[in-house]
This record gives sequence, structure tokens and C-alpha cells, in this order.
Amino acid sequence: MTAASLLESLAQVDPGPLFALSLFPYLAFLWFAWRSGRVPRLALIGFAMTLLFVAITIGAALLAEHLYGRQLADVDVLHGGAEAFLTLSNLLVLLGFSRSEPAR
Repeated sequence: MTAASLLESLAQVDPGPLFALSLFPYLAFLWFAWRSGRVPRLALIGFAMTLLFVAITIGAALLAEHLYGRQLADVDVLHGGAEAFLTLSNLLVLLGFSRSEPAR
């Protein structure tokens, strides 16, 4: 099997189920991070807001398809609005860790 044929076969795989399955490891990460008590609270809120970003992105993608008949990446106002939530969650993670005490 050549690299090109491998890539062609991978391109045929529907990523939807993999996307849905990725939720479980992320929820496990959040649970363990929360229980460990070692992750700053603001950073945990930022990590949790990533789930909000995912939900908003899904909604924006549905709106882009319904209203404009296009994918989300082609509708700048919806795409930018959804990405703003990713930026916000990243800022909260950054601020949470930047304000925390270094591990000893």
C-alpha cells in the first residue's frame, strides 16, 4: 500500500464518530483535573469552557448550513463568533496558570 492510497482510504473515514468519542477522554481529564486539586480554578473553568466552544461551534455550523447553505468556515461572522469562545477559554487557562504558584 502506498502512502497516497493510504491517505485516500483515510479520507473516506467519517470523522463524526471519532469526534463524539473524543468527548469521553476530555470529560475524564476534566474530572481528574478537578479532583486532583492541583489545577488552578480559573484554568479549570477555561478547560470546561472549551466544551461550550464545541457546543457553540456545532450550533454555528448548523446555522451556516441552514441559513447560507455553506460550511461554517465559509461564513465569517458565524465562524469568528464561534472562535471567540475558543479564544476566551484559552485566555482563562492562560490566566489561571499564570496566576498560580509554581509546583515544588
